[in-house]
Amino acid sequence: MCGWFCIGLTGLGASLASADEIDQDEALALTERGAILPLQSLIADALKRYPGRFLEAELERDDGSYIYELEIVTRDRRVIELEYDAATGALLDVDIDEDD
Repeated sequence: MCGWFCIGLTGLGASLASADEIDQDEALALTERGAILPLQSLIADALKRYPGRFLEAELERDDGSYIYELEIVTRDRRVIELEYDAATGALLDVDIDEDD
């Protein structure tokens, strides 16, 4: 049983050409070694910034860095994608889908 981590990493989709997707087993090992932050802490940060509901997450290795891509839907039904540095927790990018 993998708990919240399996739920958090469902929906692994297409990635950028230069990025490599990380599967849940590798992500768990990286978290246990302290190489990356737990996904739950970044979900909490994303929901604090943009209150709503967590949808999905991806973890990728891009140019030697681990990047979490989180997707949430806000209370006003906007889809927000946030990119975090998985090692430091720094918010790198926010993409707000304005399509209705």
